[in-house]
Amino acid sequence: MKYFLDTANIEYIKYAIDYFPIEGITTNPTIIAKENREFVDLIKEIREVIGEALLLHIQVVSNKAEDMAEEGMKIVEKFGKNTCIKIPVTKEGLKAIKILNSKEIKVTATAIFTAQQALMAAKAGATYVAPYVNRIDNLSSDGCSVVGNIVKQFKEYNLKTNVIAASFKNVQQVHSVANLGAHAATVNSELFEKIFAHPFTDASVEQFEEDWKKVYGDKVIKDMI
Repeated sequence: MKYFLDTANIEYIKYAIDYFPIEGITTNPTIIAKENREFVDLIKEIREVIGEALLLHIQVVSNKAEDMAEEGMKIVEKFGKNTCIKIPVTKEGLKAIKILNSKEIKVTATAIFTAQQALMAAKAGATYVAPYVNRIDNLSSDGCSVVGNIVKQFKEYNLKTNVIAASFKNVQQVHSVANLGAHAATVNSELFEKIFAHPFTDASVEQFEEDWKKVYGDKVIKDMI
């Protein structure tokens, strides 16, 4: 499963790219607006930080299909071919996905709450579909089960569209979608480091250090070889 970071905060992106196996950045209008910066300058800086190899997701803000498609084409022209245009799965959005797919532009179908929405978006040509796990849970449904159903349908119908699960509030949700075969998960900065952290790991490291120092003091291996 690929890990995407759901943020537009430059400092955290720099930090995360340095330490973790990040394969791309996802944003949306809310995340962009949170940074309170000029849009083009912010996106250009994100692209400079992550380089051309990593995938950058940017969402359109228009509501009509032709306007969405035009926005998407201009975004890719400005920020590079390895930019994925996020399109909500409305009626107009599905039409926009078809248009962008015909131009060989990557699309993430977003704001997905049902497996049928995901299937329709995949048939329209979406590169990724983004089901909102926790928001589905908050509607008294099961977000992880929806992700599992989407993965199953894509396999059943031999669709190449990938599932990028989104909207998480806890590590268990991320763990569950990984077990269900999601191709990717996009996680915000607050949750990301909790994915790998464990108090017993920290305790083990402390024990290793304590046992080492009893015999070797503050010496480290690189200075002993």
